[in-house]
Amino acid sequence: MDKDKYILITGASGFIGSGIIKYLNDLGYENLILIDDLNDDKWKNLVSKKFLDIINIEDAFSFLRANRKKISSIIHMGACSDTTCSDANYLLENNYRFTKDLAIFSIQNNIRFIYASSAATYGDGKNGFDDDIENLDNLKPINMYAYSKHLFDLFAKRENLFDKIVGLKYFNVFGPNEYHKKHMSSMIYKMHNIANTGEVIKLFKSNDLKKFDHGEQKRDFIYVKDAVNFTCKFLFSPYDKAAGLFNVGSGLASSWNEMAKYLFLALKKDANIKYIDMPNTLSDQYQNYTKASTTKLKNIFKDEFKITSMKDSINDYVNNYLLEGEMW
Repeated sequence: MDKDKYILITGASGFIGSGIIKYLNDLGYENLILIDDLNDDKWKNLVSKKFLDIINIEDAFSFLRANRKKISSIIHMGACSDTTCSDANYLLENNYRFTKDLAIFSIQNNIRFIYASSAATYGDGKNGFDDDIENLDNLKPINMYAYSKHLFDLFAKRENLFDKIVGLKYFNVFGPNEYHKKHMSSMIYKMHNIANTGEVIKLFKSNDLKKFDHGEQKRDFIYVKDAVNFTCKFLFSPYDKAAGLFNVGSGLASSWNEMAKYLFLALKKDANIKYIDMPNTLSDQYQNYTKASTTKLKNIFKDEFKITSMKDSINDYVNNYLLEGEMW
């Protein structure tokens, strides 16, 4: 990577975006242009990080057009990530049209383009979690957020862009710098203060007892440091070896009970769990099981494909960040 050229990061003050800045800073890259709005205390994720400038979203394309020859890469993490948002026009504008315009600009100007898709595009999982591009037309997202992400994936396939760009379907990412996400933050973040005081942790009862006992619904959880590591590895990989659509997950399905157990273990507390009814509004769009197919990711990175265990991830998150009040 040419350190004299700009790396643009959208959603830069957000959860994964701020981790990308930290990762690149640690490698000596400070030629970063951030594109974001600093609301909801997200600015705290940028403290102590090094970059050249931060641009408001409304000014993004003015900056791009004026500096197109100075830009080497765009890492597009910016989006509305609220799965409960029902404002279809807002989601289409932010998650679909803005992404489409960025991708087209990048391709026209020979700029590396990496964007965040989502595992939510797989819907209820009945059609599997295979990141084969040919499988895209079979997917049925179950909320508007997921559909807005899916629309760009379909556009990229239809226009044959996946040999020029990288799309990353992030599964359940958790870890430091998610503190501003409120109801969209991970259950580990939401529960750590409750568990630390010895109070009961509440998990949803199963809405499908034929397949899952209470708390045994399973998700593919991935630590944010691993998700950022994979994202940035694509940044340094050539087009002909690393382009396409990829799942970014652990490749493992872990239960909520297991997650809670490791949280209590990290806090050195006895497990205290209670199961509560799942709200009807959530039950119809709840994913009881997710597990990323990571074959394509492993084929790209081979021996560099490394995942931090859930136990070690939660211990690091709790003891080095949450209890210390630290950012990454």
